[in-house]
Amino acid sequence: MYSVNKELIIRSSSEAVDFALLKDGKLIELHKEEEKSNFQVGDIFIAKIRKPVAGLNAAFVNVGFEKDAFLHYHDLGPNLSSQLKFIKLVSAGKLKDFSLKTFQFEKEIDKDGTVTDVLSANQSVLVQVVKEPISTKGPRISAELSLAGRFIVLVPFSDRVSISQKIEDKKEKDRLKRLVQSIKPKGFGVIVRTVAEGKNTAELEKDLQNLLSRWTAMCKKLPTAHHPSKVLGELNRASSILRDVFNDTFSGIQIDDEELYNQTKDYLQEIAPSKQSIVKFYQSKDTPIFEKYNIERQIKTSFGKTVSMSKGAYLIIEHTEALHVIDVNSGNRSNKATNQEDTAMEVNMIAAAEIARQLRLRDMGGIIVIDFIDMSNPENRKVLFDFLKEEMSDDKAKHKILPPSKFGLVQITRQRVRPEVNIKTREEDPNNESGEIEAPIQIIDKITFDLERVLKNHKDVVLNVHPFVAAYLTKGFPSLRSKWFLEHKKWVKIIPRDAYTYLEYHFYDKKENAIIE
Repeated sequence: MYSVNKELIIRSSSEAVDFALLKDGKLIELHKEEEKSNFQVGDIFIAKIRKPVAGLNAAFVNVGFEKDAFLHYHDLGPNLSSQLKFIKLVSAGKLKDFSLKTFQFEKEIDKDGTVTDVLSANQSVLVQVVKEPISTKGPRISAELSLAGRFIVLVPFSDRVSISQKIEDKKEKDRLKRLVQSIKPKGFGVIVRTVAEGKNTAELEKDLQNLLSRWTAMCKKLPTAHHPSKVLGELNRASSILRDVFNDTFSGIQIDDEELYNQTKDYLQEIAPSKQSIVKFYQSKDTPIFEKYNIERQIKTSFGKTVSMSKGAYLIIEHTEALHVIDVNSGNRSNKATNQEDTAMEVNMIAAAEIARQLRLRDMGGIIVIDFIDMSNPENRKVLFDFLKEEMSDDKAKHKILPPSKFGLVQITRQRVRPEVNIKTREEDPNNESGEIEAPIQIIDKITFDLERVLKNHKDVVLNVHPFVAAYLTKGFPSLRSKWFLEHKKWVKIIPRDAYTYLEYHFYDKKENAIIE
């Protein structure tokens, strides 16, 4: 197994913090935390029931958002009555012990019951955000609370102990179950996360105590809290991203903000002291942190409608109201593969890896339909399907992939908990008042791509471009032109042309005939 090199690059500005996750230098996730975001997944609110609706078997709940949140009966949790009694007692100041040790539980609610039997208007209830507000919908919430830690998740008003399905070793499952049962406080359930595999009692105990203290701090707020208001915020995004994605494969965390750097260092000290040294404070004044790691460029080239891949292949990504559609194209390529099937297979494999990255990068959710290039060999279809599954195995969002249909379509459903990352990559056209163009940075990729094709059939190539682009191609050491020379063993003559528009370029042969591909 080759080692994967994962890095987290964090950029802080006055209005937002950006997190970029790189895998072997390629951008695979992008998160943005804005100060104003009040409804993050995991936040707990004390909220007011506005109105239960029997026909929907759900209640609309006022959580302080302009749109009411939606709470379905199945998301109430079996011990809702106990939770409501607890809130009542704590809010009135009659209950000072928040540990649930001596708390008398109520009877569980009927799992096939109706919302109007258990909830009434104006009632106060503790709810947790499970889906952030997306476009016209308010947040989706649940009354079954859970507090996520590094190794375990604490579930108040429950007694269940469950172990992550991803831990396959039966012995290890039993060990963790016994261990957790011995340290678990009464009145709380525990879910053991995958990363707890092989961890000892002290580490799990520490995690548990940390979560219990968060629970106590939340309960202390209840007597004085305004209804509706947030009573427990998720950790800051840096810590919550680290909690969920951090593992031993990380080789570096670069941060350009001193305060955030110290917070992250402290958090790693808690969860993985041996890795504390990989956190670095980035101080260069000359090159912004996202430029240094080539992230800005990758954003520009990865978020458009068309996504270029190696060997001339490209993807077209379209979004409709109901679903996302991804089309795989092989581009006009003369390649070494002997027949159509091999070409299709090669392009499909490149596309599958890129699609897995795109889904994470854009955080696309709902139904995704991919139109791969048709392959007649069923064996190849199976290889492609297994490869796509493997590429998506790192994806934290719940997803399901169906095998390719007869038409070569693959359907994926992917859970969506926050709005999709959409970055505008088109820019104003400098040659036209009202038009838009692809980001200029992509022009270099296009020239490189076209040059490859031209050099297959022509020995001496002259490239005519706008003076700015000409300067970009020839400046620095090694310049882009020198890199082309090393790759193709042919020197490309570049002529700056004042008459050209900014993004115009043409190839000529040495007799000054235009090369039209």
